[in-house]
Amino acid sequence: MQPDLLHLGTLVALAHILGVIAACHAILNTRTSQGAIAWAVSLTAMPYFTLIPYLFLGRSKFEGYADARRLRNESLRSRAHPPEWDSMGSSGGKPADALGESVIRSFTRLGGMPFLPGNAVRTLVNGEATFAAILEAIGEAERYVIVQFFIVRADALGDMLKDALLACAKRGVRVYFLYDSIGSFDLPHRYVSALRAGGVDVHPFATHRRFVNRFQLNFRNHRKIVVVDGARAFVGGHNVGVEYLGANPRLSPWRDTHIEVRGPAVASIQFVFTEDWYWATQQLPPLDSPPATHGDDMHCLVLPSGPADRQETCSLFFVEAINAARKRIWITTPYLVPDEAVLSALRLAVLRGVDVRIMIPSRRDHYVVFEASKLYAYDAIRAGIRIFRYRPGFLHQKVVLIDDAAAAIGSANLDNRSFRLNFEIMVLTVHRAFAAEVEAMLQHDFDEAFEIDRTEYRNAPAWRKMTMHVARLFAPIL
Repeated sequence: MQPDLLHLGTLVALAHILGVIAACHAILNTRTSQGAIAWAVSLTAMPYFTLIPYLFLGRSKFEGYADARRLRNESLRSRAHPPEWDSMGSSGGKPADALGESVIRSFTRLGGMPFLPGNAVRTLVNGEATFAAILEAIGEAERYVIVQFFIVRADALGDMLKDALLACAKRGVRVYFLYDSIGSFDLPHRYVSALRAGGVDVHPFATHRRFVNRFQLNFRNHRKIVVVDGARAFVGGHNVGVEYLGANPRLSPWRDTHIEVRGPAVASIQFVFTEDWYWATQQLPPLDSPPATHGDDMHCLVLPSGPADRQETCSLFFVEAINAARKRIWITTPYLVPDEAVLSALRLAVLRGVDVRIMIPSRRDHYVVFEASKLYAYDAIRAGIRIFRYRPGFLHQKVVLIDDAAAAIGSANLDNRSFRLNFEIMVLTVHRAFAAEVEAMLQHDFDEAFEIDRTEYRNAPAWRKMTMHVARLFAPIL
């Protein structure tokens, strides 16, 4: 018995020593003070439960990756950016009139891409409309197709996409397919092999290039991009899986939004894919330059963000969008886990008299995130922010409406993972008619939602309140 107790004591002591070492690492390497405190406390107090999760999730920046990716992006942008960026202005009159010259300047500098006029954008509401448009465009491709998704499943929808890409390759169309190795971890090898055998150039996007980083699960490519012949681009919240068509009864009907973009902004979207492809393969895909203009007066800015950015692009985008609002800021997001900067911007917008609304799901797909969101919703309501829960099914769309002229749609959630850990893409549009279309779409969603108040938290049982507070401790990695 005594030797067993001795061994147990040794193991406990070793766990705590490793926990202290890991806590020091977290303090030195975690980007935010909140994240550093959360990891340090949990690693020193409960190393038996947190050492393994920290190995997989705790390192928000690992050696060499961010710097290498940043230098690769900057080199690529200096010598291979679309020619439209040189010939067109970075702001134009209408974006400046709608948002202010200083806001436009900050957005363009933040994203490293210009505001481009002459675009046309249409909304694709929910999965059937989105994938019908994407598959139709792929079926009409003549030169090349690029496809990038966070999640790709080998189900009925995944097979439809695979068959469409194989048909393209068969008739001589170049096809480039990039999927995230973490989001698509269960994608079977036979699926990828069939694409490669059919002539599709397919690669996973992975960040664990070195043995020391092989456990890294934090940096995920959450972008969803499809471009056909440089003329049509699709960006939004949908991944490839039948649940996005409402096939999961627990979450159905699935509420999501994609957009189709035509015009010079397609070059910017295509270039974001080129950066990711170049990083994954060390090769540049031979893609054409999109048409200079589509004949419309819509201005668009493509804003990519990721953990290799010199600044926290995604978080700053939300802060600046909220600060730019004078009449209203409406946001829909599946996950409400904002950082302090975004929450402060929302509070200040309320004090300015701005109509601040956030719509979140009433059903959960991730338990911990959902519980943490409840506590953040309570804090937001106390600050005067109106919080709505979408009633019919799971809300997954990522939409921002600013006043009467600007709207942004893409892949970024209102959470720390999108702010600092994921590669994301948002398309900001300045066009009153399109903003009115987005307003009508969101108003319909608000009509299907119910507004919550402080009683959601106050009337919760004690154990549920404790669950919310414990879940919020993990906010830096949610």
